[in-house]
Amino acid sequence: MHLDSFVQAIVLPLSGGFLLSFLLELLLRPKRTVSWKRSPAAVCIHLGLWCFLFGLELALFARPYVAAANVLALILFVVLVNNAKYLSLREPFVAQDFDFFIDTLRHPRMYLPFLGIGRAVMSCAAIAGALYAGLTLEAPLTRSLPLTACVAGTISLSVFGSLLVWLSSKRHLPLTFEPEVDLERLGLLASLWCYGAEERKPIRVAGAKTFAAPAVRLTGSLPDLVVVQSESFFDARRLFPGIRPEVLCRFDRLKEAAVCHGRLEVPAWGANTVRTEFSFLTGLGNEALGVHRFNPYRRMARQGMPNLAGFLKRFGYRTVCVHPYPSSFYARDKVFPVLGFDEFIDIRPMGEIPKVGQYVGDVELAEMVGGLLDARSSIHRQPLFLFVITMENHGPLHFESPAPEEVERYYSEPPPAGCNDLTVYLRHLANADRMAGMLREQMEKLGGEGWLCFYGDHPPIMSHVYDALGVPGNRTDYVIWNKKRERGPTAFMNMKVEDLGVLLTQKMGLSPTSSSRKRVLSGMADNSRRADRSSLAGKDLR
Repeated sequence: MHLDSFVQAIVLPLSGGFLLSFLLELLLRPKRTVSWKRSPAAVCIHLGLWCFLFGLELALFARPYVAAANVLALILFVVLVNNAKYLSLREPFVAQDFDFFIDTLRHPRMYLPFLGIGRAVMSCAAIAGALYAGLTLEAPLTRSLPLTACVAGTISLSVFGSLLVWLSSKRHLPLTFEPEVDLERLGLLASLWCYGAEERKPIRVAGAKTFAAPAVRLTGSLPDLVVVQSESFFDARRLFPGIRPEVLCRFDRLKEAAVCHGRLEVPAWGANTVRTEFSFLTGLGNEALGVHRFNPYRRMARQGMPNLAGFLKRFGYRTVCVHPYPSSFYARDKVFPVLGFDEFIDIRPMGEIPKVGQYVGDVELAEMVGGLLDARSSIHRQPLFLFVITMENHGPLHFESPAPEEVERYYSEPPPAGCNDLTVYLRHLANADRMAGMLREQMEKLGGEGWLCFYGDHPPIMSHVYDALGVPGNRTDYVIWNKKRERGPTAFMNMKVEDLGVLLTQKMGLSPTSSSRKRVLSGMADNSRRADRSSLAGKDLR
């Protein structure tokens, strides 16, 4: 009898909230199709998660309408975060992004500007106000029903939801790991659940043996190697022809003297640096990573993977990463020792270095790297692999304002209205150009052979600029330079970032597996042909 009364008390908020949870998805960007076109298993996962979350809220507050409102508020918050992410990064929210909620508390300056500080404050205030109103206006069920009936009903509801999710998850729901496609087919809650469940499966990666081969030196002595993953670096002159060519004059000279250079297809756009970083180090692309492509440092990298650092270490290299930000960000402090790095130099010893904009500048970072190279040549005889991850051009760019003279400095003709972020970006891009030139000069002064690889991790976030000038594709730029290279034509090769490290070791006279060599060469040829066709329009746009 009491359980019947419990069901009567919750049926309206439970069923009404469930229907509203589907309607909230109409707010998602990019725009979704109607929810009843989904598979029954996806709808059942949605229903099961709704019942489970509703049961948890009911256990906390004993108020059915408050419970429904809280779960709807949670879904709405995820929808708003999804829309903010899609606006900046052109990718929907995925289960692996829940880590960013914790990172936002640790590094608020990194994330809140893209969500919108005002929007975040208003959302928190609205949730707190609604919760207070609900607790004040709605009486708890325990006033009209025995506590045992409320407890039994709440537990039954949560168990039903859990069983429904478990049984529905056993149905095969094929995932493409293209977030827009899977969100369209499964809906918000089901896609989040399936991505999370997929990540928890045992990790099996095809093609992870690129750098697992024994270290076999092919030619010459062991040279020092500096690899710079430059934050948001790409040749912006392709975006707007009015940008002065001198902005990247040192990079241009580096390309002229390089072993090879070209455009680099990267798996990140606007952010998510670790996607490009991990693919470069391991030689693994999205196809091999599956669901781990969204943040490989969450699980995959922590188990240890054959990679460039470990490969060079077996030759006798000392492997060092330099990154002017806390090493705990993206759990690099846990991941990089597993990957084979001997040392990680983060922001802590750089406290006295002045910031350029919001972060340690590229020029100042280049001076520090030069000091490490000097110390290596004068003290240690062990060859050095320096992997440098820059930060200066990270953004948010709209936190800075261009100076009036910078328009004349960086443009031969004024940019369209709304391009202030581009001018700020060019300020930092010019410093990245100076960094490339400084490292080349530093390595030329040192004795022995030296190699420099310089590439961009992804294009920057500049939404208003892209509205005016068009959206760049997911291609950055790279160069591989050797100080003892003989004069001759420079090879222009477009490739994927997962092939760049393999190509680099080949050019240095180090040999990963023969199958990897074949894959790289064929992949470069295919990528070059595709890039040549796409560049006929004059811009590298989507």
